[in-house]
Amino acid sequence: MATPPPTEAAAPRARGAAAPRDAHPLPWMGRELLLLGVALLCGLVLMPLLIWVAGNRVLGPYTHGQNLHAGPFALLGDFFIGLAHGSAIFWAVALGPLALLLLLRLFIRLLRALPGG
Repeated sequence: MATPPPTEAAAPRARGAAAPRDAHPLPWMGRELLLLGVALLCGLVLMPLLIWVAGNRVLGPYTHGQNLHAGPFALLGDFFIGLAHGSAIFWAVALGPLALLLLLRLFIRLLRALPGG
């Protein structure tokens, strides 16, 4: 007795093939939103703190008005004020990790599109 041919659900899909209509589109959207959130969080919190660490080691302590030894949270506060004022430099720092992630993904996609890649 012969086995029945595989059904659409049982057959493996080719890479890049469209998903069946009953597949849930939200898992990839959730992953994308998670990556976006992590990149923005890194740009809003981690990057200013890394800038403070590097500046504190190379240039000396961060001064904030009359406080000659202001800490990292003073720089973080000034960073958020700069964002609120719409300064392009502050926004470039905040969106830098996201831009780097998008460029990396574009580079990988271009490499995969090359013949033999």
